[in-house]
Formats: sequence, C-alpha cells, structure tokens
Amino acid sequence: MEKKKNIAILGSTGSIGTQTLDIIEQQADSFEVSVLTANNNAELLIEQARKFKPQYVVIANKRHYKQVKNALADLRIIVHAGDDPLEEIICQPTVDMVMTALVGFAGLKPTVAAIRAGKEIALANKETLVVAGELIMELCALHKTSIIPVDSEHSALFQCLVGEKENPIEKIYLTASGGPFRGYSLDQLRAVTPQQALKHPNWEMGAKITIDSASMMNKGLEVIEAKWLFDLTAGQIDVIVHPQSIIHSIVQFQDSSMKAQMGLPDMRVPIQYAMNYPERLQNDIPRFNFLDYPELTFEQVDTDVFKNLKLAYQAMEKGGNAACVLNAANEITNKLFRDGKISFLEIADLNEAALANVPYNPQPGLKALFESDAQARAWVKREIK
Repeated sequence: MEKKKNIAILGSTGSIGTQTLDIIEQQADSFEVSVLTANNNAELLIEQARKFKPQYVVIANKRHYKQVKNALADLRIIVHAGDDPLEEIICQPTVDMVMTALVGFAGLKPTVAAIRAGKEIALANKETLVVAGELIMELCALHKTSIIPVDSEHSALFQCLVGEKENPIEKIYLTASGGPFRGYSLDQLRAVTPQQALKHPNWEMGAKITIDSASMMNKGLEVIEAKWLFDLTAGQIDVIVHPQSIIHSIVQFQDSSMKAQMGLPDMRVPIQYAMNYPERLQNDIPRFNFLDYPELTFEQVDTDVFKNLKLAYQAMEKGGNAACVLNAANEITNKLFRDGKISFLEIADLNEAALANVPYNPQPGLKALFESDAQARAWVKREIK
C-alpha cells in the first residue's frame, strides 16, 4: 500500500478548505491531514481538528487561542496562534503538500515559505501570483518546486497542457460565467446591492471571491495568474463569457487546434486533481450529461461596464508593483461594498484611482511589495473617509 499524502490546508474553514476536507474524507486511503489553519472561525476549526486529528492546528487570530487550545486539550494536537508559527509548521518533513486556500494577500508569505521548503503547492490563492508572480516563479525554479493550480480555469488549462510540453501555446481562453449581473448596463449596476452580488448563478464560493466574480475582478486576477503560470503575454490571453460554466477554459495551439476541459461546475474536481496529480481518482461527484445542456453559448465581455477586467490587463502590462496595488485596493473596496459603505460601481472607480495614485515601483522585491500593499490599502481608506 502506498504511503498516504500528508496535506497542510491553509484556510481550512473557507470554501476551498472545507471542500478539500470533503475529498480527504472520501479518499481516506490516499490522503490525511497534517495541518489545519484558520483566521477567525475557531468553532469550525475545532470541529475539523477533532474529526481529522492533524498534527498541528493554527488559529491566526490570537484572541481565539485559548478557546481552540482548551477544546483540543484531550487530543495529541499541537496548537499555535498567530501567523509566524505557520511558516515553520508547513516546512515540517511530515508535510507533503500545502493546499494554499487562504483568501487574498495573506497567502503570499506562507506560500513563499512552502516553496523554499521544497513542498508541493496546490494553489487556490491566485493573489500570490497576481502580487508576486515573477518572484514566485523564480523561487519555484530555484527550489525545484511545482505549483499545481486549483482555480477551475487554471486547472483546466493545466490539464489541457499535459502531454503538450513541446507545443507552444498560441492563445488561451479563460471562461467567465458573467456572474449575477451578466448583461447589465452601467445604469442598472448603480443600484445593485451586496445581497444581489452574493448570489452567484453557478458556483459556491466565499463572499470575497463571489463579489469579485460579480465585478469581473476575479477574472482579471485570473488573467494575471495565467500570465505567470503559463508564461504568456497579454495578447495571448482572452476572456469569454460562457454562462453555463461547463467549459472551464481552452488552449489554442499554433496548428489552430483547441483543447477544452469540461465538466459540471464543482470545485472538488480541480481540488482532487491537484492533490493527486498526475493520477485521477475515482469519485462520486455528479457527471455531466450533454443532453441536459443542448446549448453552450459564448459572449464578449463589456469592459466599459465591467471596468475591473480592463484594469487588470493594464496592471499586467504595466508590470512592477501595479498588480500588487490593484489587488490591495480591490481587497479593501470589495469589503467596503460588502459592508454597504460604497456602491458597486465605486469598486472599480476606487481601484482605478489607486492604480493611478499609489507610487509605482518598476522592480519591487518582496519587502517592497508588502510596502506597496500597505500603501494601496491606506490610500483607499483615506479616500472614503
């Protein structure tokens, strides 16, 4: 019997984290949990730890440390609090793969630590590559570490490219559902509410990513992530709206042939694929039936209405710290909209203003990226006071 793969799940209480645990439970002969981490959701973290009995548990918010520690006192689980222990724990020899399921800029530091430790990375945190793509890919090459993408679109591209190493990519198509506001005009978007934006038609995701999907920023971040993962230029990356979310992405080769990866919209598929690559495991995930989808349709994105996608392309082409600034601004504007403090259209307006006003750094190192992130967040917060 082959040794089980030990998984460290960073962000185990979020959407990707909980689905990763679902897969581990279903595929108990192949995987086990070595590390579970959460930011604030102590109750769910305790429940997960008691069920899966990892070696380590980390609660980032130190206010919850005693609660978690006391609740797990009868088990042989080492409990830590704060961000600093996390980087050391995921470098332990008992960890085979790190599932980076944290949301936002918070995923950067632990992902860097895992790469330096030579761990296999299942990356569900697109912001790591958006913010520091060049540095991350250089580190992966230096430490001979592989990143297997978990985002459904990038997993689709990754799967389409298996066996195509010698064949250059001519173009890729990232598909987008269009979110809850597909076809809306600017006038219609002025009055939309967070509650409307959180009702995604196809995917079940966390609140931050769901709002990003509604504003098309999620697709913009995916464009930048694809650039670094697959070594592409802006002209090689296209976005098309595909409301049914069956084709997850497409690769076009220089002979004009195209490969698409298809399936029902279920994040457990790319999660499991990343965890057990290159082998595919049998599962009971629902199967796609062509007769249930007699039409698969495609539309162009209106980037004048959904300006965030245009901003992402601009930041990608500008390079330097531009994508870092855009991401940081968006993390703040996304939360401001969810809290009812700004309108939906102000998300993109403030993101655009931050990109224009936060100092540009053409060649930032890791420290400079942290500074740019902080500057962009502070700039947006000053603007809305």
